[in-house]
Amino acid sequence: MMEAVISGDVIASTSLSDSGRNKLEVSLREMLQTLQQKYNVYGRLIKGDYLECYVPELANAFRIALAIKSFVKSIPLESNDFGKPSDTRIKFFKMHGIRLAIGIGTLSRLNIEKGIIDGEAIYNSGRIINDNKTFNKEKVVIKNTLFIKSPDDALDKELEPLLALIDVLFSKCTAKQSEVIYLKLLGNSEEFIAKKMGINQPTVNQHSTSSGWNAIEKAVQRYEFVIKNLN
Repeated sequence: MMEAVISGDVIASTSLSDSGRNKLEVSLREMLQTLQQKYNVYGRLIKGDYLECYVPELANAFRIALAIKSFVKSIPLESNDFGKPSDTRIKFFKMHGIRLAIGIGTLSRLNIEKGIIDGEAIYNSGRIINDNKTFNKEKVVIKNTLFIKSPDDALDKELEPLLALIDVLFSKCTAKQSEVIYLKLLGNSEEFIAKKMGINQPTVNQHSTSSGWNAIEKAVQRYEFVIKNLN
């Protein structure tokens, strides 16, 4: 049976100060708890800036990956949460947030109580993240931050352009827009989002429209359609 694992590496996390890294880690743990309650995923955080997330329902993997992406970009970090103002990596963190790979495949071992995830799916996602890391590289170039790898090359080729286009949309989103996207991906109404964010509903709608929510929603629906027909 095909299953999904999402691996994620926060971009330029070394540009954060100690307080910033602590805030990031606390926020990521809270997000993983929310995703567990909503989608029954099993997520774990490694070294504070790398995560792995097992997704029981294969069709939910893209929605959850985008939820993670938008959440990281929405974390309310202050100026003192960053290191040296001259650090050019800060702009990469603010623009991209996190690098994510959806790995699809079989799992030879899964024991959530013992924290064991082993098999093709996690190898596929982990390898992509490792191949695209920019840590300690003299020149940082980030072209894409959303990836997919499965045993089916035709499936990957069909979905890769979709991920690349959505990646561009996300890179242009502000923190507020990202928060709206995150809450919408969790299935919340604009009325609920307005109350949670302490803003009025027209402002939520404006953030939603400016972020390209209609395109994001259609992309998620297309992924779900392709995966369900694959099964």
